[in-house]
Amino acid sequence: MKSKIIPIIGGLLILLACSRNLPLVTIKTTLGDITVEVDTLNAPVTANNFLKLVRKGVYAEGATFYRAVRMDNQPFNQVKIEVVQGGLKHDSLIEMHPPIVHEGTRQTGLKHKNGVISMARMEPGTASTEIFICIGYQPELDYGGKRNPDLQGFAAFGRVVKGMQVVKQIQQLPDTSQYLIEPIQFTGVEVK
Repeated sequence: MKSKIIPIIGGLLILLACSRNLPLVTIKTTLGDITVEVDTLNAPVTANNFLKLVRKGVYAEGATFYRAVRMDNQPFNQVKIEVVQGGLKHDSLIEMHPPIVHEGTRQTGLKHKNGVISMARMEPGTASTEIFICIGYQPELDYGGKRNPDLQGFAAFGRVVKGMQVVKQIQQLPDTSQYLIEPIQFTGVEVK
């Protein structure tokens, strides 16, 4: 009997996952494409802000992956993480877009696992355009994590479903104090 139940449960789980119909966004770069499933169900504020920016073409011109954080390039950080960060980079461009309320992992239940995409921020409620993608599980970025002294964590809103090899390739590029010597250009960002 057990042998018949397990395949049925597995099939139901696959159907449930497929029925979510979450939007997909492809970030095209000079190194290859990264496709992200945007979780509008669990992180509606953050996910819909990202989708709005994509649809408005905010990332179409001048956006890059510009920061790569690895174990070997954060010598003064007590709490180490591994991510690549991208977006508009320059404060003058970022400030043209209103910040959103902080929708942390305590609220959404999303964790900063391998391939999770999240919003970069300074204080809670300051995130707007800058994103990062986790490489490996980064629990110190979740609520209660010590990477940010306010312990509020960051706002995860989706996950990479295709193209993690591109993310890992970006992370290994030469940098100066975590900032890539040659940032990787977004050549297109589109909702599928």
